[in-house]
Amino acid sequence: MSVAPVPVAGLGEVVLSARNVAKSFGNIHALKGVNFDVHRGQVTTLFGENGAGKSTLMRILSGVMRPTSGEIVLDGAPTVFDSASAARERGISIIHQELSLAPNLSVRDNIFMGRELRTATGVDFAEEERQTRRLMEELEEDIDPLTPVEDLRLGQQQIVEIARALSVNSRILIMDEPTSALSASEVEVLFTVIRDLKSRGVSIVYISHHLEEALQITDHAVVLRDGTMTAYAPRAEIDLEWIVRNMVGENFDLGSPPTGHAMGEVALSIEDVSVPDTGHTDRSVVDRLSLEVRTGEIVCIYGLMGAGRTELLECVAGRVQASGGRVRLMGRDISRLTIAERIAAGLVLVPEDRQRDGLVQTMSVGENLSLASIGAFTRGLFTSRRREKGLVAEAIRDVQIKTSGGDAAIGSLSGGNQQKVVIGKMLATEPAVVLLDEPSRGIDIGAKAEVFKLLAEGAERGLAVVYSTSEVGECLSIAHRIVVMHRGRISAVFGSNASKEEIMAASGEAVVA
Repeated sequence: MSVAPVPVAGLGEVVLSARNVAKSFGNIHALKGVNFDVHRGQVTTLFGENGAGKSTLMRILSGVMRPTSGEIVLDGAPTVFDSASAARERGISIIHQELSLAPNLSVRDNIFMGRELRTATGVDFAEEERQTRRLMEELEEDIDPLTPVEDLRLGQQQIVEIARALSVNSRILIMDEPTSALSASEVEVLFTVIRDLKSRGVSIVYISHHLEEALQITDHAVVLRDGTMTAYAPRAEIDLEWIVRNMVGENFDLGSPPTGHAMGEVALSIEDVSVPDTGHTDRSVVDRLSLEVRTGEIVCIYGLMGAGRTELLECVAGRVQASGGRVRLMGRDISRLTIAERIAAGLVLVPEDRQRDGLVQTMSVGENLSLASIGAFTRGLFTSRRREKGLVAEAIRDVQIKTSGGDAAIGSLSGGNQQKVVIGKMLATEPAVVLLDEPSRGIDIGAKAEVFKLLAEGAERGLAVVYSTSEVGECLSIAHRIVVMHRGRISAVFGSNASKEEIMAASGEAVVA
């Protein structure tokens, strides 16, 4: 039975509620009688592991789906939303965890898609552009409204998603992982916007796996676990330990650098590599960078957004072209190899955007897992289904993917398990080096710990691991070595005993005493 929200003095009027809401998908009970309140002009933060039911509850509140039982109460009256558009007309908007932008359209067209500003002669593109520029200025992001979304980096796309929700002037705004791709400075701007919205009476529901970050903005917190509300408290009564204990039932850490195995030869050698900045051809986003990684070693690359982390990993993996330098894998120069040839040689990349670059949404879990290894069970025009099923079953077991089986739809999995599918797909190729760009993006602390455990176990078997992150806490977990990037170059290298302050200072990030 869910915990009923307890009235807390000072939190203001309840404007939206879920009352004993349950949601089932066949035999799977995503929500089990949840009670949830949204207060006027307050930030309600919703915590929970992947699969706890957070996104399902938010989709119900925003009209994307209807509950199996229970009711939604808006302004004191039971309400039924037939669609997300119906909820939006009543002042409820949602920013989804996975971006829902049209990549081939401009920023302006994405923001006004489906609600174009019209005059007697047609769409008022000039006014749409003016309003888009105002939104970008409010979010302190220098983005031209006519830029195609596909030309923006992931963090900028997230800003566009936020701008689209803000443009509707909602009185209840649901934010599902809004900062997962944002830099520290962009997060601060978003928090300033949230505080301004609160001052105008807008209610915010905020979902985040960045626990410490969320504590900065919340007024009260709710924890979901296995479809049930397990805890509810005002900000003054909660801390990090309270959140983790109620989310997973125990305190979690991300592990420590694996020991007890010897590091071997140099597996990956990056030699004076430069990557041009696509927006400014006269400068490099990665500038003559050199780095070596040994077998059995875990190296973390830390840096703020724009430091060049993603561009470096994508260059090493063959996804972007270097303007200088070379890459060696186990002593072999692979600089001129294609992505597929680098995978075959033993170098793989788990990309930052798993939805766009890591998964095929129309394929099953098993088809996604076997995609990169298809050559292992294909001869000419024939595919050995037996060998493929064996590989899929082994990957599901080894990576501990929670799924009903290889035939399950990839969209039926939580974010953490989808990330495991991407990692499992790449590990199934039996690589010598695995690169991971922000491997914990959008996954909860429990799934994050499981992913990091997989990487530590891989290093113990001799795998060379390189992962990038913009979270200092992740640097000080399983990495043997921490490489800090700043403006395309390595600014410092630390061992596992470095402090957060040292790492942040080396990245150019201001350290608040």
